[in-house]
Amino acid sequence: MPKLSADERLQRLLALIPWVASRDGPRVDDVCARFGCTQSELVADLELLFLCGLHPYTPDVLIDVDIADGRVWIRYAEYFARPLRLTPAEGLALLAAGRTVLATSGGDDGGPLERGLAKLASAMGVDAGEAVEIELGPVAEDLLSTLRSAAAGGRQVEIDYYSFGRDERARRVVDPYAVFSAAGQWYVSGWCHRVDDERLFRVDRIATATALDSRFEPRATPPELAAYRPDEADPRVTLQLGPSARWVVEQYPVEKVEEVEGGGLRVTLAASQPAWLERLLLRLGPQATVVGGDGGVAGEAARRLLVRYRG
Repeated sequence: MPKLSADERLQRLLALIPWVASRDGPRVDDVCARFGCTQSELVADLELLFLCGLHPYTPDVLIDVDIADGRVWIRYAEYFARPLRLTPAEGLALLAAGRTVLATSGGDDGGPLERGLAKLASAMGVDAGEAVEIELGPVAEDLLSTLRSAAAGGRQVEIDYYSFGRDERARRVVDPYAVFSAAGQWYVSGWCHRVDDERLFRVDRIATATALDSRFEPRATPPELAAYRPDEADPRVTLQLGPSARWVVEQYPVEKVEEVEGGGLRVTLAASQPAWLERLLLRLGPQATVVGGDGGVAGEAARRLLVRYRG
């Protein structure tokens, strides 16, 4: 079994703690089987918990771990028995981190963590069906290697992919044409058999990629290596930008640019997904006015946010 990185060990430990703590001394063999580790690896991970707690690191603020007779117990510190008062930012960060732990292999569906997150989401007025955009770290090298090798060898891959625009996660079989970087992100361009059409996938939204034995014929002409290719049917929006918002034309694919009085710009963009346009308009604030297209997008998004804060 390959040695896990520090990040992978931490993910496993974060999923393991609530699962063990919610049970009255599960068997060590059962824990190892569920989380895919050996007994020595489990003991090494649990030894880290003895150092976890809060200042002044007295017994009442340290997590307690006990291994005896082939069973293991994890008891939270007394500090965690007291209710916390979180700011909205802290609550949202905790909710996003908790959902990430639930997605880890071995996470306890329907367990105490999921129930606690549901209560937190309800208290914050967050709809479980809404998406939270998270800035992800660098893409794992083994994932990139799998995709590159498949593209070079003409082999199909099966990917577990999260589509932010639809807030949907699904497994797809893809013919990977090319793997490339653009605007600070990695992408794979290819034919998606799930929709029977060409698609572009952000690699940091691919959870897993498995090279298949089946092969595909490479394209006769190289694919266009662009991070975004608008469709002719996508709605267009025209924005009047203030002088301090001229950076939009450098960071976003615009189809038309006109200078206006006062140093501003009038730009036309394709808006494939409403969520993308909402984030841009909320970021721009009063420096952008919709003069063509759906003018109610920014106001509706702002009202949803204000309802949460007022709640």
